Parts: sequence; structure tokens; C-alpha cells
Amino acid sequence: MLSALRKYLLIPRLIRLSSAAPKDPLTAWDRYWGSVRTTGAAGDVLWDSGSSHELEGYLPKFARMDQSLPVVDVGCGNGSFTRLLADHFPHALGLDYSANAVDRARQESADVTTASFAVCDMTAPDAARTVVTALEAAGWAGDANVFIRGVLHVLDSKGRAALAANLLPVVGTRGSVFLAETNFPGTPVDYVSHLGATRDSIPAPLEWAIKGLPMPGRFGAAQRAKAFPTAEWNLLEEGATSIETRPLSNPSDPDLIPGYFALLRARQD
Repeated sequence: MLSALRKYLLIPRLIRLSSAAPKDPLTAWDRYWGSVRTTGAAGDVLWDSGSSHELEGYLPKFARMDQSLPVVDVGCGNGSFTRLLADHFPHALGLDYSANAVDRARQESADVTTASFAVCDMTAPDAARTVVTALEAAGWAGDANVFIRGVLHVLDSKGRAALAANLLPVVGTRGSVFLAETNFPGTPVDYVSHLGATRDSIPAPLEWAIKGLPMPGRFGAAQRAKAFPTAEWNLLEEGATSIETRPLSNPSDPDLIPGYFALLRARQD
């Protein structure tokens, strides 16, 4: 009881921090990425663990994808997963809403010849054309796979549906979508407490995200069913996973957030 009371003493501080976040999502994300100083295990970005461990856990799922196709990394941020994906697909295209994120991804990926990046709002009506153009500029035409990590849980239901619909012409008949999202089963206070926040102390990368970015939600099987309806998508596999953050409580190990994964393919009926 006492520990629960202490946890909820966080609420006034969280309200103060989150009230500073820009109301416009694009402004928030672009400002956030423009102010990032360092990335990786000791960096500023909460969800960049600086490790390939999480992706390695997804590799058995990738075996059901056509790995002769390129992969599109939606919401690439600084390109940490794009660079890892480029080791398992012939080309990885990283897309992000924020021009500052794409600039940083290009800088950090300068020596990766099989990765490229483009600014793209995947909820916009012209998103599929932007993807096709970016793939063609990298020397690829036709269907592609899609990788999404930690994007859908920050969108509302309308944005999720728009993103999913825009992926249909990208994957075509041969591509697949692999998604992994946080699916934390508690309140926002429970969530930040899970990541080490107390009334007296909040880990710096977490505090920075709270005061600069839109409040995330959760994305699990129920949300996936609404965003990727069975009339348009075949669900090949789904289940629980863990989303890794940069180390917070232990400097040598990422912290883990309960998550959800799904592998889908466009319905061809």
C-alpha cells in the first residue's frame, strides 16, 4: 500500500513535465531529434539500447519473410535498427516523420552502403508513393518487406489505420509486415515507475521523453486487429515480446518493456 502511494506521488511531477511537450506531434518529434546529443547504450534516446539483442530475437520470425526483398524500417529514428536490418536484407530503407531524425540516421549510417533514408509521414495520403520513390532511388522496384518497432503505440486509431492501409501497396503480393510494439498492462504512472521513475528521481532519457514527446499508449492484439483488418491482412503469427530500452537501472543491461509482435501479409483473395 505504501509503495503504491509513493508511486502515485509521481503524478504532479509527470503532469509538470508532460505539459512542456509541444502539442503538434511533428514539432515535438523534430525538436526531440534535433536536440539529441548522443545515441546508443549511454545516449539520450530511451528506446535505443545500443545492442542487436532485441533484433536477434526477431530473426526466427524473419525466416517466414521473403528475404530477397528490401525492407522498409518505418519510424527509423537514428537508424539503429535500419543498420541491423541491412545485415539481413539486401537493402534497408529507413523512414521517419522527423527530418532531424533522418539527418542523424544518415550521419550514423554513412559507412553502411546497403541502407538509405527518407523523410516520410506514413499516415499521409501520398506515403506509398514516397516509399516507392525512395526505394527506386536506392535501385529497388516492386514489393518490399516492412519492419515497424515502437511507432503504432504512439498513434491514435485513425493514424494506425492510415499507416496500415498505406503499407498494402508497399508489400504487394510478396512482402510481409513485422511489427513490435510496447504493450504495457498498466497506467502511465505504472509505466514510468517500471522504468525507474520515482518522486525524487527520473532517469534522464525517460525524463527527456516525458517532457518532449506525446504520451505513448499500448498496442497489442486488439489494437492490431482494428488497424490491420482481416479483410485486408492475413495474420501469420503473433505473441509476446520484450522491447529493450537503453540501460537505465543497470548500466550493463537494457531495461525491458512488455511488448507484442505480429507478422502479417496482405490478403490476396
